[in-house]
Amino acid sequence: MSAAFIVAARRTAVAPRGGAFKAVEVTELGAAPIRALLADGGLAPGEVDEVILGNALYGGGNPARMAALAAGLPDATPALTIDSQCCGGLDAVMMAADRIASGAARAVIAGGVESFSRAPLRARRPRHPGEAPQPYERPPFAPWPERDPDMIAAAATLAERFGVTRAAQDAFAVESHRKARRDPPGPPEIVPLADLAHDAFARALTPDLCRRLPPLAGDAGHGVTRATVAVEADAAAVVLVVSEDVARRLAPSRPVRIVAGCRCGGDPGMPGAAPIAAARAVLAAEALAPSAIAVAEIMEAFAAQAIACIDGIGLDPARVNRRGGALARGHPIGASGAILAVRLWHALQREAPGARGLAAIAAAGGLGSALMMDV
Repeated sequence: MSAAFIVAARRTAVAPRGGAFKAVEVTELGAAPIRALLADGGLAPGEVDEVILGNALYGGGNPARMAALAAGLPDATPALTIDSQCCGGLDAVMMAADRIASGAARAVIAGGVESFSRAPLRARRPRHPGEAPQPYERPPFAPWPERDPDMIAAAATLAERFGVTRAAQDAFAVESHRKARRDPPGPPEIVPLADLAHDAFARALTPDLCRRLPPLAGDAGHGVTRATVAVEADAAAVVLVVSEDVARRLAPSRPVRIVAGCRCGGDPGMPGAAPIAAARAVLAAEALAPSAIAVAEIMEAFAAQAIACIDGIGLDPARVNRRGGALARGHPIGASGAILAVRLWHALQREAPGARGLAAIAAAGGLGSALMMDV
């Protein structure tokens, strides 16, 4: 089995729905960081064995293939789009690592791309003449309606069950914005697109403003508000995953090794808790305690979900999302897991040799994914 290494990692900025990327089609959104990745990695386009991208909203058509061709990869390069909702971008990275480990590939571009702004409108076809199409916002994520809650309602239920108070959620959101504003990522992490080279959503969020917001779901003590829910957004993120011999040839300054990954399922009615089991499994596979993690990127789809995962995994909060999280930038579904991987790769570049990093994310339907890297 060959070890898999990430030798380059790039992403676009994250723009809220209807913002700077409102006219950027998903093809160009995905192609921009792929072009930058190839330049960073020093790999010829013809040396890429495959492209794997997560996507949840495009409605078919294999956007990974579209982005790969638009980025200048040869016609002969295969491309695969996967849909595991929010987990898709991180799952794509794990799939790439598996391809490398098996010897089936030596260089794979993996990540995710999502555009809420340009996503197609969705409707079910009429079942008989005279019936109108039936528009819908999201597909079902479980076969039982009683176990397929609205995601905001599910976050409020999780907050109550895990004892995550409204005050704790507010404080977490304020801190996420504070960190993002204090130390905003830019080049070389972000590739400029449509005149945007920084995450556009972070603001001076205050505890007083948070307290004034009415709950979207849940009770006064544990409710979820607009401040503690990540906004819908557009973005793309990719990493270059290669075999050990390719990593040596490219001679990147600090290749990051993919140590272990886990995809798992949990209760569809409590999707936000699924990454806890995935992260614990990754730690157990390496016989490591949570204290061994030097830096972590945990998805902040909801403040309640992030807090529950950090506590459930046993991570030191000071080592998590050091430059802010999705509450301060937005949630581009199929790209969000890949953004975690990109941010983790760049964070590990600043750590001492041997440092370990962890990324974890939840998805609708009760899915959780976690990935460990070291430098």
